[in-house]
Amino acid sequence: MTSEITLFVNPTAGRGRGAHAAQPAASALRAAGFSVRTVLGENAGDALARARAAVADGTGALIAVGGDGMAHLALQAVAGTRTPLGLVAVGTGNDLARALGLPVRDPAAAGRRIADALKNGELRDIDLGQVGDRWFGTVLASGFDSRVNDRGNRMRWPTGRFKYDLALIAELAAFKPFPYRIRLDDGEVREIEATLVAVGNGSSYGGGMRICPGADLTDGLFDITVVGDCSRATLLRVFPSVYRGTHADHPEVTVHRAAKVEISAAGITGYADGEPLGPLPLTARCVPGAVRVAGL
Repeated sequence: MTSEITLFVNPTAGRGRGAHAAQPAASALRAAGFSVRTVLGENAGDALARARAAVADGTGALIAVGGDGMAHLALQAVAGTRTPLGLVAVGTGNDLARALGLPVRDPAAAGRRIADALKNGELRDIDLGQVGDRWFGTVLASGFDSRVNDRGNRMRWPTGRFKYDLALIAELAAFKPFPYRIRLDDGEVREIEATLVAVGNGSSYGGGMRICPGADLTDGLFDITVVGDCSRATLLRVFPSVYRGTHADHPEVTVHRAAKVEISAAGITGYADGEPLGPLPLTARCVPGAVRVAGL
């Protein structure tokens, strides 16, 4: 493996932590003998083009510095290649790093972990979800949770996570279950009323909400969590248990496992790794061993 590696940096991640995190991560990698180049980009499209060019040129690893959004962008460059992905998780959610047991908001430790893994060949292939030509590492969200994302993204004020808290309250006021059509592994189409359907390659989204608590990044299957037709009061009671993953025991919650899932519902946008994929219907496939990760 070449000793030249690429830092893929989001300077705005975690309210500016991305820019500050790049330096200690790079220092740890250089101290281990690696030559480090940095890719920023003028926007997401430009950054991705530069990251793909680095991979095509044979970089020894692509290391995403930021949160789940930056990890998502990096996946688009390395999925299906043998170029290792490293994560310096300094964003708001950091759910992919959490699922992998990697350091969170400690860029120096993350840099040392990645350097040791690359030098010692401690690499691991994990599954990814794929929707069309887009890849995702954690959860594809649809329903009430994606409506909260939609509303929060439209809000200019306040900034940060608080706007999503306000968006949650607003969506609760207008809450009603959605009619879904779901097909698992080319089986029969199921028509259900549901609050949300979450397709988990990883177990959590939103900074530790374990919506798919049993999801395994290496089993070749999604965990699909369906929260059924429940009232506002039930949703409010069940919601806090998502952080512990115990919501899966509630009678209104069912969990399915499948390698492919088709989801259809009117007026719903799908989000994966917190990034918008587009309106339903969407078809997601679990692709075994689609990316090689350093630092495990």
